[in-house]
Amino acid sequence: MTSADIRKVSILGRDSIHCGFHLIPYIVRTVLDTLPSSTYVLFTDTNVGNLHLPLFESEFDAGIDALKSQIRPRFITYVIPPGETSKSRQCKAEIEDFLLLNKCTRDTVLLAVGGGVIGDLIGFVAATFMRGVRFVQIPTTLLAMVDSSVGGKTAIDTPHGKNLIGAFWQPECIFIDAAFLETLPAREFSNGMAEVIKTAAIWNEVEFSALESRFSEIFAAIQTPSKDYSGRTQGTRSSAQELLLSVIVGSISVKAHIVTIDERETGLRNLVNFGHTIGHAIEAVLTPTILHGECVSIGMILEAEVARSLGALSQVGVGRLTRCLKAYNLPVSLSDPKIANLPAARSLTVGRLLDIMKVDKKNSGPQKKIVILSRIGATYEQKATVVADTVISRTLSEAVKVIPGIPSKSPIHMATPGSKSISNRALLLAALGKGTCRLKNLLHSDDTQVMMNALMELKGAKFSWEDGGETLVVKGGSGTLSVPAKGKEIYLGNAGTAARFLTTVCTLVQSSQTDERTVITGNARMKQRPIGPLVDALRENGSSVNYLESQGCLPLSIAPAGLRGSTIKLAASVSSQYVSSILLCAPYAQEAVTLELVGGQVISQPYIDMTIAMMKTFGITVIRQTDPETQKPLDVYMIPKGHYVNPTDYHIESDASSATYPLAIAAITGTEVTIANIGSGSLQGDARFAKEVLEPMGCEVIQTETETTVRGPPIGTLKALGRVDMEPMTDAFLTASVLAAVAVSPPLAGRELSDAKHITTTRIVGIANQRVKECNRIQAMIDQLAKFGIETRELEDGLEVYGKDMRELKEGASVHCYDDHRVAMAFSVLGAVVKETVLEEKRCVEKTWPNWWDDLENKIGLRIEGVELAEVSVVASPSGGEAPEALVSVVIIGMRGSGKTFIGELAASVLEWSFVDADVAFEAKHKIGVREFVHQHDWPAFRAAETEILGELLATYPVGHIISLGGGIVETPAARELLKTYAMKGPVVHIVREIDEVVKYLGEETARPAYGELVIDVFRRREPWFKECCNYEFVNYTGVLTGSVTSPDSVRREVTRFFGHISGKQPNLVPNLANGQRSYFLSLTYPDITPALPYMEELTTGADAIELRVDLLRSPHADNSTPSLPPVAYVSEQIAALRHSTSLPIVFTARTVSQGGNFPNNAVNEAFELFHCAQRLGVEYIDLEISWPKKQVENLVTRKGFSQIIASWHDWSGSLQWTSKQAEDLYRSARDIGDIVKIVGKANRLEDNMALYEFVSRMSASPNAKPIIAINMGLEGQMSRILNKTLSPITHPLLPSKAAPGQLSFTQIQTALHLIGQLPAKNFYLFGTPIAQSMSPTLHNTAFQTLGLPHKYALLETTAVGDEIKAAISSPNFGGASVTIPFKLDIIPLLDSLSPHAKAIGAVNTIIPQKMLDGTVVLYGDNTDWLGIRNCILSRLPSSTRNPTAGLVIGAGGTSRAAIYALKSLGVRIVYLYNRTRASAEALVSAFPDVDIRIVEELGSWTIAPSVVVSTVPASATTTEASATGALHISEAIFAKQSEGVVVDMAYRPAVTPLLGLADATAKGWKTVRGLDVLLEQGYVQFNLWTGRQCPRRAVAEVVEKAYAKN
Repeated sequence: MTSADIRKVSILGRDSIHCGFHLIPYIVRTVLDTLPSSTYVLFTDTNVGNLHLPLFESEFDAGIDALKSQIRPRFITYVIPPGETSKSRQCKAEIEDFLLLNKCTRDTVLLAVGGGVIGDLIGFVAATFMRGVRFVQIPTTLLAMVDSSVGGKTAIDTPHGKNLIGAFWQPECIFIDAAFLETLPAREFSNGMAEVIKTAAIWNEVEFSALESRFSEIFAAIQTPSKDYSGRTQGTRSSAQELLLSVIVGSISVKAHIVTIDERETGLRNLVNFGHTIGHAIEAVLTPTILHGECVSIGMILEAEVARSLGALSQVGVGRLTRCLKAYNLPVSLSDPKIANLPAARSLTVGRLLDIMKVDKKNSGPQKKIVILSRIGATYEQKATVVADTVISRTLSEAVKVIPGIPSKSPIHMATPGSKSISNRALLLAALGKGTCRLKNLLHSDDTQVMMNALMELKGAKFSWEDGGETLVVKGGSGTLSVPAKGKEIYLGNAGTAARFLTTVCTLVQSSQTDERTVITGNARMKQRPIGPLVDALRENGSSVNYLESQGCLPLSIAPAGLRGSTIKLAASVSSQYVSSILLCAPYAQEAVTLELVGGQVISQPYIDMTIAMMKTFGITVIRQTDPETQKPLDVYMIPKGHYVNPTDYHIESDASSATYPLAIAAITGTEVTIANIGSGSLQGDARFAKEVLEPMGCEVIQTETETTVRGPPIGTLKALGRVDMEPMTDAFLTASVLAAVAVSPPLAGRELSDAKHITTTRIVGIANQRVKECNRIQAMIDQLAKFGIETRELEDGLEVYGKDMRELKEGASVHCYDDHRVAMAFSVLGAVVKETVLEEKRCVEKTWPNWWDDLENKIGLRIEGVELAEVSVVASPSGGEAPEALVSVVIIGMRGSGKTFIGELAASVLEWSFVDADVAFEAKHKIGVREFVHQHDWPAFRAAETEILGELLATYPVGHIISLGGGIVETPAARELLKTYAMKGPVVHIVREIDEVVKYLGEETARPAYGELVIDVFRRREPWFKECCNYEFVNYTGVLTGSVTSPDSVRREVTRFFGHISGKQPNLVPNLANGQRSYFLSLTYPDITPALPYMEELTTGADAIELRVDLLRSPHADNSTPSLPPVAYVSEQIAALRHSTSLPIVFTARTVSQGGNFPNNAVNEAFELFHCAQRLGVEYIDLEISWPKKQVENLVTRKGFSQIIASWHDWSGSLQWTSKQAEDLYRSARDIGDIVKIVGKANRLEDNMALYEFVSRMSASPNAKPIIAINMGLEGQMSRILNKTLSPITHPLLPSKAAPGQLSFTQIQTALHLIGQLPAKNFYLFGTPIAQSMSPTLHNTAFQTLGLPHKYALLETTAVGDEIKAAISSPNFGGASVTIPFKLDIIPLLDSLSPHAKAIGAVNTIIPQKMLDGTVVLYGDNTDWLGIRNCILSRLPSSTRNPTAGLVIGAGGTSRAAIYALKSLGVRIVYLYNRTRASAEALVSAFPDVDIRIVEELGSWTIAPSVVVSTVPASATTTEASATGALHISEAIFAKQSEGVVVDMAYRPAVTPLLGLADATAKGWKTVRGLDVLLEQGYVQFNLWTGRQCPRRAVAEVVEKAYAKN
C-alpha cells in the first residue's frame, strides 16, 4: 500500500525533493522514519483540509502506532482560513501562540500542507520559533510545487508589499504529490503553469517548445482523475501522468539547480524572478482577485517588451511567450477583460506601479532591476539588469508620443514584419496541405495567433518551432478537420481575415454526429463587421450557416456538412476576403468549383491575385476565364478538386502595407529609407505605394524586384496628389492621407483637379471598403485630422484632404486610434513633425507590427516617450477639469413638422436668447423663398446653398442663440461634418416627434417644396443621420404615450428644464447636493411607469430626484425571455412621459445582476447604448457601475455635458469591510470616474453602520473628495440610510416593491432623524395684522406633516414690529417667517441682507435664517409674491403665447410692485398701469425705470392689447357697474382685443371677484387666477426656501381649499 515510485531532485547537495503520485502514506512513513520528533504539527487551510486532512490523520495515527519507540510522539493539526490575508503578522502570532500553548519544543517538526500561503507562512514560523525548528513542505497547488516550496524562501506580507518580512529557511523535505492537482481548479492549475513557463523561458528552450506544443496533453493530464491510486507506481502510471510529472520535475530541477548555486539570491537566483518585478507590482494592486501566476504572466510579457525595447529580444521571443501563456488560459495584458473590468484596475497607473516597484528586493537603491530575456531559454545577463524608469514607463503606458525630429538612423535600411495577408494565407494553405512546410518570416501578431489557435482547435494541423522561433513548422492535416469540443467556441477577436477565411473552412469540417456544429465568434467590433455576402453564397451552395446574433455578422454556427462545390455565386464588392475564403477551400469541395463574382465591381483585385498565386505554389492552379471576343479577364474562376502539397520551405514577404509607414517618414522628414523584401515583384498591391503615391508627391523612388528606397524632398515641400485611385492598395490610404495633410505644393502637371476647393487638394478614391475595416477608417481619418486643423471632405468612395503648412498645424493633438493598427501607425508619421502628438491605444499595433514603437526608436531613430492618458476624472468631473462651455448657441435639427420652430422659439423665450430660423436667413440672403429656389435651381444647388448658410450661422451666432435648421440639412456629408464638428463644443438637438404626427402636419404644410417621395422613406433615410449629427434629443411627444394630450404648461416646463440644462444656463441638478444639505431620490420600480404618472407628485414627496431603474422596465412588446434588456425606443418613451409629469432630476440606473439588479452582466454594448441614450435625452444623473469597461466609461464621461456621473459599486455578499483597503480602493476608483461616489455594502450587525459612518467622514476629508452615497443594505443597515446625507435612495408605500432591502420612505427617515437629534424641531411664523383668517398656517403645517418634518407654523399677530417679533427671530429654534401687511417694509431693519428681488420690489414677505460656515446665523429677507404671480401666469399661458407682449396692472399699491416685477420677468415689453390716483401710478413708474410702464386713463385705450392682467386692489374697491361711485370701474374692454390670456386677481376674498366674474362671463378664452392660487404658489416657494424641500402641492392644496371653503 505504501510503496511508491519516486523521482528525486537534488537541492543544496541533498535529494530532498520527492516527486510522484498519491504519496500521503509515503510522506508519513518518510517523515516518521527520517525526522524523529516528540511532536508533529500539520498546518493546512480549510479548503485543503476538507480534501486531504482525514487521510493524513489516519496515516499518522497508524504510523505512530507502528513505531517501536517507548515515547509516543504527538500529532496535532491547525487549520487556518484560506487566502493571502492569512499571510500576516497577526496570523503568524496566533500560530506561535498555539505552538507555545501546546508546549512544542525545538525538536518539533512542522508540516505545511497547502499552497504558497501555507508554505511561506509556516516556513517563516519554523525559521523563528525557538530560533528555528525543522519543517516539511507538502505543496498542494502547482504554483507552490514549482515555485514557493523550492528554495527556502519564507515570508509574510505587510501593507507595504508582498513578502517583505521573512527569512531563508530550507525545508528538510519537499514532497511533490501530483495527484493533489486532480482536485485543483483549472484556474489554479493555469496559475501554476505561469511559473513553469517562466522557468523554461529563462533556462531551457527545449522544455519551452514542449510546453508550446503539448498544452492540450498537459491540460488533459489533470482533467482525468486517477482511479485506485494509479500512478503511485511506474507500472500504473499513464502517459498523461508521466508527461505532467516530467513537466513538474523539469521545472523544479531548474530552480533547484539555481538555488544550489545561489541560495541567498545574490545574482543568479534573480533569474527566477523573471516577470516578478512588474508582476508583483500588479499583484499588489489586484490581490486577491487576480492570482499570483496571472500577475506574473502579464509581468513576463511586459518585461519581455522591456527587453525588446532595449534591443535585447526579438519580437519572435515576445510572440512565442505570448502564445504559450495564452495557451494555458493566462492573461497577457492589463486590458484582459477579467482585469480591466475590476475597479482596482483603475489604480494600475504607471506612477503607482513604478512606486510599488521601488520596494523590490532585487533593487540597488533607487535603481530598478528586471530580468532581461535575450531569447527563449536564455537571459541577457546571469542576473537582473538595471533598467531606467523611462524605459519601464514607456512599456507600461497605454499611449505614446513621437518626439519630432530628423530620424537619426538615416539612411535607414530595414525590413518590416511578415505580411499579415500572406501569413494568414500561408498558415491556412499549409494546414490544409499534405506534408510538412517550414514558414519563414511569419508575422508574429495577434491576427496570426488567432488563425493558428483556430486551426489547432479544428485539429487541422500541428505546429512547432525551429531556429529559435524564427521558423514555424506546419505539419499539414490534408484537409482533415474536426468539430471543437462541445461548448467550445472559436474566438477570433477583431481578426477580420481569420473570420472570413474560417467561415468557409468550417464547412469542410467532418463529423459523424448530426447535431455537432462549429461556432466562430469575435469581439464587439468583429460582431459589427459584415460577412453576409459570404454566408449567402455558402448557403446557396448548400452549407448550413446560422447567425447567432445580428444578421450579416458574427457569431456564426456552421454545420460540418462539407462544401458541395460546383457553381458558387458571390457578391465581392465589399471585401476581396470573401473571394479568397472560397478560393482557398474550393479544392476540398465535393465537386470542382466555378466561382462567379457578381454584384458590381470587385474590390481589391490584387489580394485575389495574391491568393491564386499562393495556391499555385501549394500545388493547385486556378484558371480565370476570359471573354472569348475581347480576351479581357472575367470575374469567373475555375478551381479543380485536389489537395495542397506543401513546399518544404515557404518564405513570407514583408508586409507592404506596413512598409508605407517608414517610407512615409522618409517622405515627410526629407530623409532616406530602404525596405528590404518588398519590391516590384511583390504579390501585394500596397507595394505600389512608393511609385504611385510617394513619387508623385515629390519623393525620389528606386524600386527593384525585392527592395524599395525612398528619399523625401526638403521638409515642407511635398506635393498634393490631385486625384489618386487607391483601390489596389486600400489599406495604404491612411498613410497617404497624413502625407496629404502637409502637402502644400501644387500637384504635378496633369494631376490638377479643375473642381478642387484648394490647389493643395488630394482626392483619394476607390476605398469605400475601408468603412468596414477595424473601424470606419474614412471617418476616423476625417475626425482625427480635424484635431490638427486639417480640413477634409468625405466622398462616396473616399475623401478629400486639403494640405496645410505643417507649421500651422495644431500641436498637442491626442489621436484616438479606434483600436486600429493602421490608424495608430499612420498618425505616428504625422507625429514625427507635429509636437506633442499623443497616440492613444498604442497596443493596437500588435495586430501587424507589435514592435513598431521599438523600431521607430531603435531602427529609424525617432525618440518615443510613454504617455499616461489623463485620468477620466480630469475630463469627467467639475472638480477635476474644464466644465462644458456654457451659453454656447444651441442648434436644432429634425424632420420638417417635428416642431423645431415651436420648441426653438419657446426655448429662446425661456433662456432669454434670440431665435434664428435658417429658412428665414436663407430667404434674406437669396431674396427668394426656399420652394422657389428649389424650383429654379433644383435640390443639389439648394443643399449646397443651405450648407453655406449653416456655416455662416454658426460663425455669426456662436453664443446665446437657438438656431433652427431645415429638415434636410443632414442630406449632404459636408453639412453633417459641420454639425458633428459643432457638436464637439456645443449642443446639437434632434427634435423627435411621432412620425404619424409629422406625416399629418406635412399633409397640410405648403411653405416648403414637396419631397417627391413618401415621408416615411425620407424619415428612414434621415433618421441615422440625425442620430449621427446630434449630441442631444428632445422628445416632442404629443401625449400618445399616456393616452392624453400633454398640457402647454408641461411642455413649457420641459423645454425650460431641458434647454436650461443642456445649455448650462441652469443645469437641472439637485440644489441640496450643492449646498451640502440632505438629499434623496425616489427609486421607481415599475415595469412601465405610465400608469403611475398621475400619482407622481405624491410618490415624489420629499424627493430631490427620481431614479429610473431601467433594468426593471419591461416593454409590453418585449420578448419575455429578456425582460432586463428594454429597447432604447421604449426607454426614451418612458423618460419623455416622466418628463411631462415632473421636472425633478432623473437618476438613470441599469443595475447589473452581479450588483443586485436585473441587467445582464455581459450586455456591455446594450448597457452603453442606453447610457448614451440617457445622455442625449439630457438626463441629469447617470449611475455607472465602476466595473464597466474603462474605454466605454471614458467615452461616456467625455460626452456627459452638464449631466453628472454617479460612479457606483454594490456589494451584496456582505464581505465588504468599510475599514478595509478594498473600500478605499473602491472609493478612489469611483472618485476618478464620477462626480458623485456611490458604494453600497451589506450590514451584518449594527456596528457596520458606525464603520461606514467613519469611512464616509474619512473619505470626505481626503484630497479631491467627492460627494458620497454610502449605505448598507438589509434591516441591520437601515441606520446607514438614515445617516447618509447625499442622495439617499427612498421608497414610497405606493410603489409595487422596494428597489433594495432595507429602503425607507422619506417620512420614515425624517422621523428617525428627529428622534436621534439630527433634525431639531423649528418654529415658523406669520407676522402681520389682521391675520386671523390667514391660510398660511394650514398650508405650511400640512406640508410639514405630510413630509414627516417636526416643525410648527403659527400666527404672531402684533400691532408693530416690536419685541415679540425680535424675540421670535432671535430664538435658536427660529426656522423662518412669512411677513404680510403692514410689516413688509418695517421688518427690513431687523434683517442682515436682502435678495435682489426684495430690493427691486422694495418689500419683504419671507425671512430665511441662514447658517454660515462659522456657525453664526444671519437673517435673509426675500420676496416670493412676484414668483406666486409669475408661476400662476406661466402655468396658464396658452400654447400659442411664448412671451406676452403687453400686460395690465390694476392698482398702484405695494402688491403692484410685485406684479410689475413678475411681468418683467416674463418678458412683457409693455406694462399698462390703471389706477384711480395718477400720482401713485407715476410713483410706481419711477420705481421701475427699466420697464416700459404706460399709465392709462381708460381701459381699452391701448395700441397692443394686454394678454396678462393682474389686479392688486381689494375686491371691494372694484366694480363692473359704470354708474357706481367710490370704486374702480372695470369693463369688458380689458378683454376685447385678445381672445386668449390670463387674468389674476390678488384679492383674497371673495373667491370670485368682480374682475374674475367679468372674465368668466365675457372672455371665454381667458384663464382666471384667484388670490388663493397666488397665495398657495408663493407659499410653495417659501416652503422650499425654508426647508430645501419641494412642497407637496396637491396634498397642501386640497387641505387649504377645504379650509378656505369652510371659512
